[in-house]
Amino acid sequence: MGETPKSDPATSADAASPPKRRTSRVLRGFYALFRLGVLALVAVVISGAVFALVRPVEAERLWIAFQRHVRMEFAAFGMALPGTPDLADLHGRLAAHGLALGNPIFMRIFKREFELELWMMRDGRFHRFATYPICKWSGELGPKLREGDRQAPEGFYTVDQTALNPNSAWHRSFNLGYPNTFDQSHGRTGSFLMVHGGCGSIGCYAMTDPVIDEIWRIVTAALRGGQPRFQVQVFPFRMTERNLARHEASPLAPFWANLKAGSDLFEAGHIPPRVSVCDRKYAFEAGQEGYDGSGLVSAGCPGARSVFPSP
Repeated sequence: MGETPKSDPATSADAASPPKRRTSRVLRGFYALFRLGVLALVAVVISGAVFALVRPVEAERLWIAFQRHVRMEFAAFGMALPGTPDLADLHGRLAAHGLALGNPIFMRIFKREFELELWMMRDGRFHRFATYPICKWSGELGPKLREGDRQAPEGFYTVDQTALNPNSAWHRSFNLGYPNTFDQSHGRTGSFLMVHGGCGSIGCYAMTDPVIDEIWRIVTAALRGGQPRFQVQVFPFRMTERNLARHEASPLAPFWANLKAGSDLFEAGHIPPRVSVCDRKYAFEAGQEGYDGSGLVSAGCPGARSVFPSP
């Protein structure tokens, strides 16, 4: 008679190991990986925070590059950018604000925040109707200086009916009017700097096609309604003291302080300032109630109410 083979005690013990014990080991493994992942994430966040404190301008540049990449991915898949208003309910949103197509309009663009604000007039002052995410703008923070530098302009511009292009290569577009009187006084060159659809840019502000369609409806209604032109203020970032302090060592700091003077006048009463160019600087006068911002940016020094940044 053959002998019954003897089983390996270790193998037998593993085979007899309860399923519950094996599951427990797997869970402990996953938990260990989870803890390592959390620690790595915390390390990244702390490192990022330290870097942002020590090298804030470089951190800002990395943040802008990251935002461009993420937004282009959304656009590539045909997805609405985060923060896009309900474009299917334009009339409902207008009614909720007590506004209507044909009211005078005003715009502000903030590069760092990738935002375009559209304001509409009600009762003699402007009320913010919508904030649209910008899909892409090119270059760095700072104004456009010369043809081909890929910079998107910064400053105070006006847009009239002749600046609109319904058959743009980028779906629809309007020309910001760069170079304006200020830009020309500094010898800046360039042309066809637009706000348009799509998500590509060489010196322009790309909004995606669905967003530019809504902006287009509001813009064309305002111009048809009698507004000769509307003012567009373009800033590198929201014009707070903290943001200016971050860039106090920049050679552009005096220029940005000049822009802040005009921004502050609008913030004070939600009426666009009257803008002129005096001694190669922007000069501002507070707009009066009912002023729609349609005055041209022209050469000339206004009166005692002019606002200039401190030297």
